[in-house]
Amino acid sequence: MSRLKLFLPLIIFVALALLFWRGLFLNPQEMPSALLNKPVPEFSLEKVADNKQVMQKGDLPKGPHLLNVWATWCVACRVEHPYLNALAEQGVPIIGVNLKDDDSAAIKWLDKFHNPYLFSVADRDGRLALDLGVFGAPETFLVDAEGTIRCKHVGIVDDKVWQTKLQPLYEKLKSQRWDAFAGDLSDSLISRCQ
Repeated sequence: MSRLKLFLPLIIFVALALLFWRGLFLNPQEMPSALLNKPVPEFSLEKVADNKQVMQKGDLPKGPHLLNVWATWCVACRVEHPYLNALAEQGVPIIGVNLKDDDSAAIKWLDKFHNPYLFSVADRDGRLALDLGVFGAPETFLVDAEGTIRCKHVGIVDDKVWQTKLQPLYEKLKSQRWDAFAGDLSDSLISRCQ
């Protein structure tokens, strides 16, 4: 028994090392969202551009749209931003959730890099992001006309992500109701948003 006590720290170390090693190869974009097929959480937050105007869940567009979590301190958000501008120019409605940011910095950012958002709310304490299950910025949610989250993407939305993951679902949601669409989902479409 005393010999086992000598090797116990080594056994624990090896077990932990194997767990950490496996974690290096996990893709955070493949993490399923707990809110998939659930409503966007209720919120009441001030607009970034006008802190006298409070926006709520009822102010979200009545059609399919993107909910994009962003911040000025987020390097990946800066990389993503031009593509969001291009999507907005194509008529894709995007709502911004400005995560734990300074309002004046966010306003300068939107003035400098252009504003792709119909509106952006100031999630100063990160409560909405927490309710959405956000791990960090950027994260983008595809929301249907009823306010239900149908897809989540962790990381930068670029042309490849849009064309292979988000756009096929967005176009389906635009053209038909979800319950008719849900019965028509292929396994490949479902797996893109899991």
